[in-house]
Amino acid sequence: MIPLRDDNPTRRFPIVTIVLILLNVAVFAYEHSLSPEALQAFFSKWAFVASSFTTEPTSIHQLATVFAAMFMHAGWVHIGGNMLYLWIFGNNVEDRLGRLPFLAFYLACGTAGVAAQAFVSPGSSIPTLGASGAIAGVLGAYALLFPRASVLTLIPIFFFFEIARVPAFIVIGFWFVLQLASGVASIDPTLAQAGGIAYFSHIGGFAVGLALVLPLWLSSRFARRTRGGRY
Repeated sequence: MIPLRDDNPTRRFPIVTIVLILLNVAVFAYEHSLSPEALQAFFSKWAFVASSFTTEPTSIHQLATVFAAMFMHAGWVHIGGNMLYLWIFGNNVEDRLGRLPFLAFYLACGTAGVAAQAFVSPGSSIPTLGASGAIAGVLGAYALLFPRASVLTLIPIFFFFEIARVPAFIVIGFWFVLQLASGVASIDPTLAQAGGIAYFSHIGGFAVGLALVLPLWLSSRFARRTRGGRY
């Protein structure tokens, strides 16, 4: 299922979401300005590498790669999919959390995603890059805060495509089940790093996104029940 847009209006202009998208696009444009050799050197220097980080966990440069890697992408499909999900779901989460809290939330989920992947593969020398962990956190938050929001979705059925409105919890739940199944499969040494996708980064970011907005969700439910009990 490929989300196209949601029917969930916001109250405020999503400036942080847009700035994050522009930063990701700007870094991707810079990557494309480099020669293949310079691009490889750029990835080697600024992408997160678990084996390097575990060797020097207090190094300023290694800590910087945790955040730098969130704005780097390996190709058009990689950045296109990530930015589509960020645009559709990020604006509502930003609207609910507030601008600066949303930025902190985004970076925390991205950090959690990197940490989850490093925990599973601490000796990996394969660079981890992309906003997927942070965006997975956004999806987790959206699924909890707006489960019944309607998402216009492109659904491939064999050689045909169907466009339908699907509840957000189904769209995001389907995505998470795929990540979880792929992540479990990648634990097998013969399948590890399959396709170069850091599935546990997605899983870790999603779980932390859920956890961070859980207090807000609980407080809003308590407030609704309290108001309801007054009548």
